[in-house]
Amino acid sequence: MKRGRLGIETRFEMLRFTSAVLIAILLSFAIILLVSKEPVSALRNLFLGGLSSWRRFGNVIELTITLTFTGLAVSVMFSADQFNMGAEGGFYAAGAVAAMVALAVPLPPVIHPAAAIVLGGLTGSVVCLIPALLKQKWGASELVSSLMLNYVFFYFTRYFCNNVFKDPDSGYVSTYLLPVTAKLPRILAGTRVHAGIFIVVVMVILTVVFIRRTTWGYALIQTGRNPVFAAYSGINTPVVLLYSQIIGGFIAGVGGSVEVLGMYDRFQWQNMPGYGFDGIIVAILAKNKPQYVPLAAFLLSYIRIGADRMSSATDVPSEMIAIIQGIIIMLAAAQAFMSGRRQKMLMKEVRADG
Repeated sequence: MKRGRLGIETRFEMLRFTSAVLIAILLSFAIILLVSKEPVSALRNLFLGGLSSWRRFGNVIELTITLTFTGLAVSVMFSADQFNMGAEGGFYAAGAVAAMVALAVPLPPVIHPAAAIVLGGLTGSVVCLIPALLKQKWGASELVSSLMLNYVFFYFTRYFCNNVFKDPDSGYVSTYLLPVTAKLPRILAGTRVHAGIFIVVVMVILTVVFIRRTTWGYALIQTGRNPVFAAYSGINTPVVLLYSQIIGGFIAGVGGSVEVLGMYDRFQWQNMPGYGFDGIIVAILAKNKPQYVPLAAFLLSYIRIGADRMSSATDVPSEMIAIIQGIIIMLAAAQAFMSGRRQKMLMKEVRADG
């Protein structure tokens, strides 16, 4: 019965997510028909734009790599019921630190990007750990403190990039060119898809194994579900809350480092890119389950690239994607959405067993 129920829960979540996406698409159809003078072209570009050329499909994969990192980071922290928003600051600060390590520490190929990525990951861990320590020590809300600390780390690392490592001969505000030995190689001709795709695949596998196959992962999940019960069961919940932020921050930091070393010739972010906050959307769509994060990241990336294509080729603005995202998140996160269908599926299973 337990295995049957788990199978039903999995099928139900897939059905509910698919229904949420379909409803969002249907509502998008209706809105585009109302506001556009060329609705057929708009819809074609929205849903087929990511496949319209090899380069645009490459853009989908590039964005999927980034959003998978931040989605994993957020899902780990949210699984422990910690609403730490430090993934955004960790992502940015880690990218800056990786660039500075690449510029300041000459190393041979392979070792050079590896060292920069590891130090970037540790930077992400620090960014996300501080709100956790503030919460345990003084009861400060990790939501508020992480949002504020994002800007602290943003301006701190930006100062070094714009002053110590700034290239005065560049036509815009950026660091010196990153050395070739530190760059992640491109792996698909005609795109910017880089070797970071292998890193993110390994990170997904490690996160799934950690959550589902280790004692630490079990403790993290139980603490997130019911910290009081977890404490009575002998789980050291304060330690769990700390390492959930460390691991989540490390993943976000690795993501920021991979993004900079794989996608750019210089560090040139003058604003936070927003990928950490996008990771929240990905984690919600994936229900905080790391095995579903790549699928959620690919879906969001595909829709966004299609929206960009739609806005450039038709009279529909790219803000349409915000409507689609909002509807999908609202329905996917609503516990009561299709709850009647779930109950019928469970009752059918009970009758079959009886």
